[in-house]
Amino acid sequence: MDTLREARFLASTDEGLPPEPRSDRSARPTMSCVLPCRNEARNLDIVLPLLCELLPTLASAWEVILVDDGSTDGTAAVMRDWAGLPGFRVIQLSRNFGKEAALTAGLEAAAGDVVVLMDADLQHPPALIAEMMAHWHKGADMVYAVRTNRDEEGIVKRVGARLFYTLLNHFHRFKVPEGGGDFRLMDRSAVNALLALPERNRFMKGLYAWIGFDAVAIPYQPDARAHGRSHFGLQRLVHLSLDGLTSFATWPLRIVTVVGGCMALAGLAYGAFLTLSYLLWGHPISGWTTIVVSLLCFLGVQMIFLGILGEYIARIFEEVKARPLYVVRRELGRGLAVHPVGRP
Repeated sequence: MDTLREARFLASTDEGLPPEPRSDRSARPTMSCVLPCRNEARNLDIVLPLLCELLPTLASAWEVILVDDGSTDGTAAVMRDWAGLPGFRVIQLSRNFGKEAALTAGLEAAAGDVVVLMDADLQHPPALIAEMMAHWHKGADMVYAVRTNRDEEGIVKRVGARLFYTLLNHFHRFKVPEGGGDFRLMDRSAVNALLALPERNRFMKGLYAWIGFDAVAIPYQPDARAHGRSHFGLQRLVHLSLDGLTSFATWPLRIVTVVGGCMALAGLAYGAFLTLSYLLWGHPISGWTTIVVSLLCFLGVQMIFLGILGEYIARIFEEVKARPLYVVRRELGRGLAVHPVGRP
């Protein structure tokens, strides 16, 4: 673990140790609710009152951690107003670092026995948290919501999602559940394990599955967004998919080796056939067409394989630079425990 991330991780309590998991699950725990936000000003005015009513019925003490991921509307002003109330904490990032970084910032700030991750756009119904808590009391370390269908999405997105999860889960000892997102409840033991992972290219859906623990899936269907629009367009989704594949799958590199070996053997076999054909029967060897077609084919395959290698090398380059995952501009409010986030 690098020095900066180790400092963040160990700063979670005054003693320099992460909060300990709660062994007794019969009583009500303390709860942290993390909401990454980008341009969600109008949605916050709806979802936060709902959480104010719900969380006291589920936890002995609670906090709501709002992470502003470079909003350009009135989100920061709305957060400042809520930060003046007990139990609300605001972490404002210096720019848009992406949802994975915002989630990590919220997890590093959370001090509850259980941590709930959810979006602020009301597509994740707060009422479902009560059902998640019921599974936690029964012993589950992680409870995540799985969407029942994708009928409202376009055919390109549905087919792309199915293809992505098929490729991602191939040859793995763990499976990333299709339809499972960031809406989940995690026990402190799972949160501590997640924060101990040092990589910066954080494909959170894969990390949730990689750490293991006893996980329970509950079905749900996302509600329509109350206000605004999704920030995950096709380009962002493709980029996230590449991050996921290069972070958790090495079979594309093995395919490069296998296909390269097969093409080399095919080339040797074809060369041997032409040589024997000429020596035994005197058949003339075609030149221009064979050479041009073969070169174009091999060059195209080589460029594809170089692109695959380049994706992995780019991820290595990002990791070895050891830049912080995010930069905090401002922190407001007070939750269960306050410690600085995002700096050693």
